[in-house]
Amino acid sequence: MKHISDILTIKKHVEFKFKEKGSQFIGLAYPAETKEEAEDHLSDIKNKYYDATHHCYCYHFLDNQFKYSDDGEPNGTAGIRILNAIQHFGLTNLLVVVVRYYGGVKLGVGPLGKAYYQGAFGVLEEAAKIKKNNYSRMKITYKFDQTSQVHHLLTKFNAVITKNLYEEKPAIEFLIQPKCAADLGNELIEQTSAQAELISIEENIFI
Repeated sequence: MKHISDILTIKKHVEFKFKEKGSQFIGLAYPAETKEEAEDHLSDIKNKYYDATHHCYCYHFLDNQFKYSDDGEPNGTAGIRILNAIQHFGLTNLLVVVVRYYGGVKLGVGPLGKAYYQGAFGVLEEAAKIKKNNYSRMKITYKFDQTSQVHHLLTKFNAVITKNLYEEKPAIEFLIQPKCAADLGNELIEQTSAQAELISIEENIFI
């Protein structure tokens, strides 16, 4: 997965309701970091609105990974329209569900697609947005006499120290933006004569 500098997502759960020819539509949006988290929210929604006719949804993650469902509605009228609304706002790491209670009047394919788009667009328009920066979690192991060089480099590249470790060698865990990691590694090799080691622990942490 390629590195990106930041993402735009939503701050918290939000709802949006409207009616169209007797059918009630409820748009719901949740921030979600993983597919498992999105599926948990979806399960909760299906339990809460157990008597609804349809629970159409889309979740969208990094690198344009997504999944959507029409949940029994005509193909192409619901899930893809929810995805279209997500893409309109440039959002990622979230789940959007549009619940429908059928009101007895068929809308037709065109108006039905518009209704699902309206449900998703409406809830996302109301949602508070937040930009999150991308960080990598890394660790440096080094000799005691290299402490000042290591701390200087971490400061230079705006790393955020999260843990000081004392193992066979001293070590520091920290967060750093991916665009800075390679330069940090190169300077670390140069200033410690390749005696310090830079280890990648986790990528794509959005804060």
